[in-house]
Amino acid sequence: MTRLQADADPARWVAVTGSLGLRGRRHRKAAIRMLLGHGSRMIGGQGRGSGLLAWTISQAAPLLMRRADGKLLAWVWKDEPDLLVVTAQVHQVTPQLRAARAMRPMEYDDTEPFRGAYLGMGERLVIDAPAGAGTPPFAEYTWDTGAHFVTVTAVGGDRERFRTVLGSVDVLARTVRIVDDLRVAETPGVLRLGPA
Repeated sequence: MTRLQADADPARWVAVTGSLGLRGRRHRKAAIRMLLGHGSRMIGGQGRGSGLLAWTISQAAPLLMRRADGKLLAWVWKDEPDLLVVTAQVHQVTPQLRAARAMRPMEYDDTEPFRGAYLGMGERLVIDAPAGAGTPPFAEYTWDTGAHFVTVTAVGGDRERFRTVLGSVDVLARTVRIVDDLRVAETPGVLRLGPA
């Protein structure tokens, strides 16, 4: 089974994935409220996420991510959880997914090379939308392994400070890797292959 791993610095990041109950609740809620606020602004709302809705989603998020079974990882900025949310996802490559990526808006062509420690050469896209735009600032890191797309997305809550934390996102994105569990017929256990 294909899944993701990463080495997030606990001094900077709080993992949303796997944080159940009270552990990480404040960070989850602040990050979800920030994302809901951006979503509201994009459709013409006032730009503040509902506290009740953010709390409800923050309670369900860890269980939903657990069901994703390692195909989705998420972190928030430890000191200020509504400043930055980072997710990492792995998708199996299909012709439909390749076509959808090829048909993205022209702004997505402004990528720059980005090397990961385990995934090799990929690309990074940073979009700092103008202050009047409803789109939040974000960065997207993508690797095409042939069989999978690995994507790391960072969404910022503060346009002015987004670039100041982007270096830490670079460090986190470089540690993302794919790991596979292979069942060996001769033994009842699982053979784990390290990222090579």
